[in-house]
Amino acid sequence: MTLRHHPKNLQPLVSLCEPADVGELALIRSLLDGNGIPYAVQHEHIGALYPGVALLGSRVMVAECDRQRAEILLSRLALQVREATSETD
Repeated sequence: MTLRHHPKNLQPLVSLCEPADVGELALIRSLLDGNGIPYAVQHEHIGALYPGVALLGSRVMVAECDRQRAEILLSRLALQVREATSETD
């Protein structure tokens, strides 16, 4: 759910995270969409200007009122990824 037609789009946006690659961005988008948190992605398509360069500093932005909930969701995701990675080692 992007911020374009959402009532929270009048609130100031704050930076949530800077994904390392398009796969991480897809995971974050899915997590936010699944939990009904509107977001915007700055510099999402800048990589298209430079083929072969992954993301070039895209940033996921959320409304200030959603920041804490979004950070908790991302921290849970990071914990699950660490646990799954350690199980395979």
